[in-house]
Amino acid sequence: MTNNNLKGKVVLITGGAKNLGGLLSRNFASNGAKIAIHYNSDSSKIEAEKTLSDIHKLGGEAFLFQADLTKVENIATFFQETKNRFGGIDIAINTVGMVLKKSFLETTEKEYDSMFDINSKVAYFFIQEAGKHLNDNGKICSIVTSLLAAYTGLYSTYAGAKAPVEHFTRMASKEFGSRGISVTGVAPGPMDTPFFYGQETEDAVAYHKSASALGGLTKIEDIAPLVEFLVTDGWWITGQTIFANGGYTTR
Repeated sequence: MTNNNLKGKVVLITGGAKNLGGLLSRNFASNGAKIAIHYNSDSSKIEAEKTLSDIHKLGGEAFLFQADLTKVENIATFFQETKNRFGGIDIAINTVGMVLKKSFLETTEKEYDSMFDINSKVAYFFIQEAGKHLNDNGKICSIVTSLLAAYTGLYSTYAGAKAPVEHFTRMASKEFGSRGISVTGVAPGPMDTPFFYGQETEDAVAYHKSASALGGLTKIEDIAPLVEFLVTDGWWITGQTIFANGGYTTR
């Protein structure tokens, strides 16, 4: 998809090395944007370097930033380094997340704290830093989960930790709106990536595939165009979380 609105724009993406984040990084770069790509750990380094190489082959500009974003100072550093390199930031997208499938009675305090650090705390301070640093008329988008509309067990910390992001999105859109900044969330269904399969049995995978009205798991290729729309032509949509899941859940 060609989008001339992206040419020369600066796009910052957390988790931008692989899966949905990697696809967004490459897509934005192919449309002439400059990309700041965050990745978390050495285990993602090879994929991060591959994404960076792909962008360079497209003739694009990008750089890598490795950090644990549960440390808020690292979020601030990522935004500041991006501004230092590219002169400003137009679009900020947060794809960071962690899934835990575990019963309520078995979940430990350590697991609870980790899930809320990664899924909620990072999202909050990501939006905060975006509000500080984005150019006027900028765009912010966070990836959440369609489990926010599901009636199910076993995902209490994942869905629970993602749920506040919907409220962060609405509040930030109201506070940042006077600067023309739109703030949105996208809630995919179970995505066909390694992020999903590590938590699920074969029977559970089969159920998730059958649960959507349109059939099958959500593909990253289904979600990337929606994110790209929301941060360009669809900027008039703000304060909302969009459920994109093929009919897996609805409200």
